[in-house]
Amino acid sequence: MKRVGKPVFFVVAVLIVAFLCTSLLGISTTYGDRTDVYIKGGSDIRWGIDIRGGVEVTFTPPEDVDATETQMRAAEAVIQQRLITLNITDSEVYTDYSRDRIIVRFPWKEDEADFDPQAAIAELGETARLTFREGNETDAEGKPTGVTAENIILEGDDVTEAGAYYDPENQTYGVSLTLSESGTQKFSDATTRLAEENGIISIWMDDTMISYPNVNDPITDGQASITGNFTAEEAQDLADKINSGALPFALETANYSTIDPSLGTGARDIMIMAGAVAFLLVSVFMICMYRLPGVVAVIALMGQLALSVAAVSGYLPFIPSFTLTLPGIAGIILAIGMGVDANVITSERIREEVRSGKSIDGAIELGYQRAFSAILDGNMTVVIVAIILMGAFGPPSSLFAKLLSPIFFLFGSTLAGTVYSFGYTLLVGVIGNFIFGILSSKLMLKSISRFKAFRKPKFYGGER
Repeated sequence: MKRVGKPVFFVVAVLIVAFLCTSLLGISTTYGDRTDVYIKGGSDIRWGIDIRGGVEVTFTPPEDVDATETQMRAAEAVIQQRLITLNITDSEVYTDYSRDRIIVRFPWKEDEADFDPQAAIAELGETARLTFREGNETDAEGKPTGVTAENIILEGDDVTEAGAYYDPENQTYGVSLTLSESGTQKFSDATTRLAEENGIISIWMDDTMISYPNVNDPITDGQASITGNFTAEEAQDLADKINSGALPFALETANYSTIDPSLGTGARDIMIMAGAVAFLLVSVFMICMYRLPGVVAVIALMGQLALSVAAVSGYLPFIPSFTLTLPGIAGIILAIGMGVDANVITSERIREEVRSGKSIDGAIELGYQRAFSAILDGNMTVVIVAIILMGAFGPPSSLFAKLLSPIFFLFGSTLAGTVYSFGYTLLVGVIGNFIFGILSSKLMLKSISRFKAFRKPKFYGGER
């Protein structure tokens, strides 16, 4: 039986308390407007849309479109670019190729009190196909017809860059276009021909005609512009759509849901408060019931909690934060509960050994040995469940999804990020249970038991 030095208890306990404080509070310095983060704390946690509020929408191709995997991948890339253009960087975009659907989740824009989710969804699903066409013939519905429908001079792919500009002479806003090499040649050929005929080039976004300028001179320098009765915002929006690219087809909204931020933060605060109260009550129970092993168990649970928070926040600045949802918080609480269960089993075994007449050292060693198999069985079952949840409900690119793809490919990806968060925090909590509930607690209990003042059986549940 290996002996553990007396200082080990204090070293491990101090490290755990320091880990808990830094994971909750973080460490940063502020100089004026600049903040340098050295350790990320609870304030750096990235909350899911069910907490901070946001939108979840499922896009599908039109019923008459048999979308290919390449088209779905292209549509996903365009949506991601449009989200960036809208300054929505904290978003999630997943493509379920087996069911031809794209799931998009994005939070409320913090700087907009009047954020309109339906307008944002409509903008994400627009085809946004830019075309330059010959003539300006339209049908009764305003769609291109005749020569205008047939003769497309340029498309969005021929534009390398678009930008909004202000014309002080005419006091109007427009969009400037820089054409690619092939686009420059096509536009040069078309404008040279139409200039001789005093023809018209109409500019369209999807089936809406934006403008139809007369062609007076050939344009050969690869520069073009779109003018109209634009406001500054409309010109910028049009430029952003052109830069984002066109979807291969218009997307239809299969379903969408919104969550108000006040509801999500309220639920979060209630769950955190309930968890804190439960942790306090459990700590009192453990100490009163199991005495010294109970004190050690509480310190071990603090370490498990610290690891769970650190795994979500990222802890170190270069580690990205994990999105924490309400089920994710539930996963942390459940994992802490499993940690309590493991410590109760161990403390009970130690108490039984002490009451059967074993020495303190022997009771601790045998108590952990007898408890380990039961703890291992229970925790391994939860690990398997957590991995399955992360594989079934996580993004297709995640590690566990790839490992389990032979099992789940028949069912498609459900992409429920909230359940993925639950599986993640549950898995981290179980790992923390092994590290702190078994290894660290054993080291601390063996160490503190070497002090003469704590060699009495009553401190381990024996008779007083």
